[in-house]
Amino acid sequence: MPEPTTGQAEAEPETGVPAPVPVSFRGMLFGSGPRFARDAFGPLLAFYVGWKLVGLVAGVLLATALSLLAYRHERRHERSGLIVRFSLVFVVLQAIIGIASGSARVYLAQPVLLNGVMGLAFLGSVAAGRPLAGVFAQELYPFPPEVRASDTFRRVFGRVSLAWGAYLLVRSVVRLVTLTTSSVESYLVVNLLTGIPLTAGLMTWSMWYGVRGFRSSEEWGWALEGEAAG
Repeated sequence: MPEPTTGQAEAEPETGVPAPVPVSFRGMLFGSGPRFARDAFGPLLAFYVGWKLVGLVAGVLLATALSLLAYRHERRHERSGLIVRFSLVFVVLQAIIGIASGSARVYLAQPVLLNGVMGLAFLGSVAAGRPLAGVFAQELYPFPPEVRASDTFRRVFGRVSLAWGAYLLVRSVVRLVTLTTSSVESYLVVNLLTGIPLTAGLMTWSMWYGVRGFRSSEEWGWALEGEAAG
């Protein structure tokens, strides 16, 4: 962990705990937001283009190739790529099942069911005292072990996890109903409308609330006072 600067050292109380590296809502949003959008929506858009222009197999292979390129990009930049690694494993399994079934609906139903499972996982993680949103937050900001073990961390990301869990469950139900009762094109429209704008809004709120929660806490607010003044 980098040595604290002079401003950080002045804001740091005599606890022996090093101050975190600088963090800001704007920096997190514009630094990591585009990566999140790429990993979350890129494969689906690639599938649709390949499927409509060539066929099901082409769409599946194009979506899989995009996930592989994203994973390579993350590793080349020495990032853990937690989201894209998770996406990569699922995309490969989804591709195998989709090609074997020969059905676009079966291929598209898999991420819907996975989102439902993820929603339950977010809610369950809060009950277990290990909020899942905190794990994904590590992709945006390198929290030191002392911060991850704190009450502020559990409280802030517990609320973020509840919001994401509720969103994922509701979105999964809406998409599943659309996929089973309407056309694939209608499903893709519903998927995009309930995905890109709502996910972007929820992600923006999560970052804002995370920074605000730590900045206003008595436990870690001192570490961000110097930056706020700057």
